[in-house]
Amino acid sequence: MADVFEGILGQPQVREFLRSTIEHNRVSHAYLFTGPAGSNKTAAAYAFAQAIICAKKGCGTCDECRRVKRRNHPDVCYYAPAGAHGYLVEQVREIVADASMAPIRAKHKVYILDRVDQLGVQAANAFLKTLEEPEGPITFILLGRTREGVLPTLVSRCQVVPFRHIPASEAAGILSQNTGVSGERARIAIEACDGSLTKAIAFASSSERMSFRSRIMEVLRLLPQSDERDVLEYAQDLLERAKAPLDEVRTAQAEELADSQEFLAASALKQLEARNKRALSAATVQSLGQMTSIIRSWLRDVLMVVSGAPERVVNVDEIDSIRLVAQNATPALLMEALRQTQKADEAIRYNVSPETCIDVLLFTIRKAIYGSGCSY
Repeated sequence: MADVFEGILGQPQVREFLRSTIEHNRVSHAYLFTGPAGSNKTAAAYAFAQAIICAKKGCGTCDECRRVKRRNHPDVCYYAPAGAHGYLVEQVREIVADASMAPIRAKHKVYILDRVDQLGVQAANAFLKTLEEPEGPITFILLGRTREGVLPTLVSRCQVVPFRHIPASEAAGILSQNTGVSGERARIAIEACDGSLTKAIAFASSSERMSFRSRIMEVLRLLPQSDERDVLEYAQDLLERAKAPLDEVRTAQAEELADSQEFLAASALKQLEARNKRALSAATVQSLGQMTSIIRSWLRDVLMVVSGAPERVVNVDEIDSIRLVAQNATPALLMEALRQTQKADEAIRYNVSPETCIDVLLFTIRKAIYGSGCSY
């Protein structure tokens, strides 16, 4: 029964609740998944969507399940805030309009709305009627950090499913057990993926992603001996490497569109293209987010050494260079560099030019840690 739920790692109670919901045909029209970043809410939402869409209640092997897992099923729609301060009213109206249309392939539609704590009053008001009384067989899965952070008018219309925090050490153990990678590599992947187990499994299993991480570490080591031109070239190289996995996403999308040309109407194809565009944008943000997470983990490691806690270093394969940097760094400068890394991450999520963000970030790190022109 429902093999798809086995992928909800670290959340046994959630896994059993969703499995029971499917087994007893008790799927509601709206859920609110709450929990901290890295608690596997998104993975659980897609697993639940597979079980809802699949005629066999989540077999994991049929074409419908595979499409949902690849995140390109036309009847499973993912949304995230498009505005600098959250969801736009126009964005919500698009969701409402789309929800009024019949499914393209399946008998049911699923909408996954991420970071609904950024769904403001005006945008929420445009959504409430559809959320409470959707037209046709539709399930909304809303994702948020905390129940309190989401508007009460939204909470009251949903069945709340709480997710627990998974400590990094436990997450690394689960990852290592499920993939066979070393504990060291598991911890590195968890940090690179901001605590997300599902993303970390893919990261740890990818030689390309691990090579990407190695290049980031190399750039951080080279910054002391680098001039302005070097830094700009490093930033460009990292951006190109970050976007490399997007080619696979584009290929999968092109294949899906080709498969759908014969049986989908022009309006449905247009919807599919729009969803593919959103999926590509989300994949871009995810890959760039891994870059800033890797940089942040390295900065935290330097801070641990400066603070006299080298046993807490995650990137142990970089310990020599981390110790070297720690000789000249101060907690205050490291905290500033961490703040700037967080700002860069947020700016990228809100569609600020990644080129500008990474350029500024590398220059900031060089100045904050190495001084304006030092050389070891």
